[in-house]
Order: sequence, then structure tokens, then C-alpha cells
Amino acid sequence: MDRDGGRERARAVPGMGSTALTRGGRNRLDQPLPPRRKLLPDYDPEAFGVLSERIARFLGTGRFIVWMTLIIAMWLVWNITAPTWLRWDPYPFIFLTLMLSLQASYAAPLILLAQNRQDDRDRVTHEQERKQNERSIADTEYLTREIAALRMGLGEVATRDWIRSELQDLVRDMVEHRVVFPAETVHGHEDSDR
Repeated sequence: MDRDGGRERARAVPGMGSTALTRGGRNRLDQPLPPRRKLLPDYDPEAFGVLSERIARFLGTGRFIVWMTLIIAMWLVWNITAPTWLRWDPYPFIFLTLMLSLQASYAAPLILLAQNRQDDRDRVTHEQERKQNERSIADTEYLTREIAALRMGLGEVATRDWIRSELQDLVRDMVEHRVVFPAETVHGHEDSDR
């Protein structure tokens, strides 16, 4: 009876195949899957990376060394000079060693994570700089070709000095051949050409 009802529903809704309705909507492709339960907590990798960089940056400062030295010194002084029933870490200082090992075991991966993120940023920066350098080289080559074309074009253009030297050569040739210009008359007066 359920099969017949499913077929009837498939016929009633255009564009819906019977396979989508007979499955009860569990594996429908037009519906998102319900979120799965995860064993590990969900976190934002970017926020975690930023936090790790801040911690790594703090671990690399003199302030961290001063605070760490003060805490260890107070720890040692307290566990040596305090009454026996108030000491939480007697002489071999095993708990202090454990705490320092724990701090080091967390600091090393955080520092490596921060370095990896910095390497990724450096890689992107170097790629951008490389592309910018390629564009600059291409622009420089283009401008060099344009300047060379202008120089070649200017080599064929007559300059003022060249025209002056040509005119001086013509004047010398005329003086050598003794070409005389007739004097012009203006209102009955003769003016010599200079």
C-alpha cells in the first residue's frame, strides 16, 4: 500500500521521481545532510593561528623571560623556605620540572605553527614581488624600445647645428664662386644686402 501511495505522490508532483519519495527523504539530493557529530571540538583555524602567533611573539620577548624567571624563583623560594605542610613541591621539584616540560611541549608546536604561517605570508609576498618585478622589467623594456625608436627617428631629423653648418658651407661656396647678389632698390634708394 505504501508503494502505491508513493507512486501516486510521484505522479502528483511533476518532476519528482518515485525513487526520491520512496526513500522517505533520507537521501534526497536537494536537501543538505544533517550535521554529523564530531569527536573533536570544532575550531576556527585562522583564530587559532592568530592566537598561536601572539603566544609565539610573547615567548620570544624579554618580558617572558623575566616573568618566567620570577615565577621559578618564587616557586623555589616558597618550596624551600615555607613550612613543610605548606610546600606543594618539595626539594627535587618534580612538579616544577613537569610544569616546565608542559610549557615547552606546548610552546614548540605553537612557535612552529606561527613560523609556518609567517612562511606562507612570506611566500605570498615574494610571489607578489616577483610579479611586480616582472611587470617593471616589461615596462622598462618597453620604454627602452620606445627611446631607441625616438633616437633613431631623431637621427634623421635636421638639427639647428646641422642646418647652420650647411648654410655656412653654402655661404663659403658662394664666396668661392664669387656670386654677387644684385642690390635691391627701395623708393629709388639702393640698399646693400648684409
